[in-house]
Amino acid sequence: MKVDLHSHSRMSDGTLSPQELSDFMGERGVELFSISDHDTLGAYGNFDPPPGARVITGIEINTTWRKNEVHVLGYGVPLGPSPINELIEYNQEQRRLRAVTMVERLREAGYPLTIEDVVSEAGGAHAMGRPHVAKALVRLGIVETVDAAFREALVSGKPGYVPQIYTTPEHAIETIAAAGGLPVLAHPGRLKDRVLIDELVGHGLRGLEVYYPLHTPDDTREFRETAKRYGLVMTAGMDFHDIRYHARGVGMDVEAAELAPFLELVEVFA
Repeated sequence: MKVDLHSHSRMSDGTLSPQELSDFMGERGVELFSISDHDTLGAYGNFDPPPGARVITGIEINTTWRKNEVHVLGYGVPLGPSPINELIEYNQEQRRLRAVTMVERLREAGYPLTIEDVVSEAGGAHAMGRPHVAKALVRLGIVETVDAAFREALVSGKPGYVPQIYTTPEHAIETIAAAGGLPVLAHPGRLKDRVLIDELVGHGLRGLEVYYPLHTPDDTREFRETAKRYGLVMTAGMDFHDIRYHARGVGMDVEAAELAPFLELVEVFA
């Protein structure tokens, strides 16, 4: 079964419009997918799925845990008024304030960048982020590539680095559940400390993104065992943003039986 439950459009930090991303899913033969933009549901209502493809509403909530960034996916969340809207607004405001501070620090360091440059680069995105600052630096010819922008200016120890201050993963999980959605921990292999999984189970975590392109075979095996131990559902996603940096594109083959428990639960919330 070809699926992709983790992808990003231009509504957050992807490069394709929601419709272009949906069309890309169709080109790759993806049967089941979610557009899980950071801190926004804005893609929904702005695309038609490919014939025969099934879509599950999704979002990726950025959170902060012990000065580290942790991402929580929410599936089957409603598009109308719900408890998640306040959380989204909070994170979006933190993103805006962070971008303003980044620009101020970069200007102090001699970079000729304005917040208007960043806003222009973000376009219609609902969730501004570091990638938009990086792309603005590239567009202005200050650095050559996005990677160079991060390396030279936007990572810890560099002039434009600003720590993120988002909601907590516990609050994100509880809010997604209160909205009627299914909270899943994104790419657990990227965690600084995997003990967080044990902690979040007690706050209502319902699933793990077991299948992820950067997970090693050992990672996948570990997370399958963790999911089984705690009774968590398993999900799969490519975390696609931009074909220039995600050459494998969208869609991965996963045994249908692996995703069956997830689909049984998310049907309740759909």
